[in-house]
Amino acid sequence: MTRIDFHSNVPDKFAYACRLIRKARAGKSQVVVFLQNDAQLKAFDTALWTFSDHDFLPHVVAGDALASQTPIILTDDATQEVPHHQVLINLSSQTPDYFARFERLIEVLSDDEQDLAAGRERYKSYKQRGYPLELFGAKKT
Repeated sequence: MTRIDFHSNVPDKFAYACRLIRKARAGKSQVVVFLQNDAQLKAFDTALWTFSDHDFLPHVVAGDALASQTPIILTDDATQEVPHHQVLINLSSQTPDYFARFERLIEVLSDDEQDLAAGRERYKSYKQRGYPLELFGAKKT
């Protein structure tokens, strides 16, 4: 069964997700990042390239010919098949249809009330379905 972690009150979802990906990659995990739309996908692609001068986070968009060979996949399609099923990071306000195929789902919620409200609804849905849930709150600085 998919383990689901909620990371809430995150001031910068992209920077936070980049750090999560770096940590997952250090552990040799393959990661899929689910984004809201094409504009967000392109912005996150840029964030991965500019996140760190010292870390290379190899990634492609789902459907790319190299997707099965690349450890980080980006997608904004809730129904699209992806080649990896270890870690799914959700940066959108919806639930990808295929989340249950993953070993772990990480829901990243900003400190925006609308984002938190959508996250609460997803939390309730996962809980009703019996998924193991963990809550993590980002520290305010």
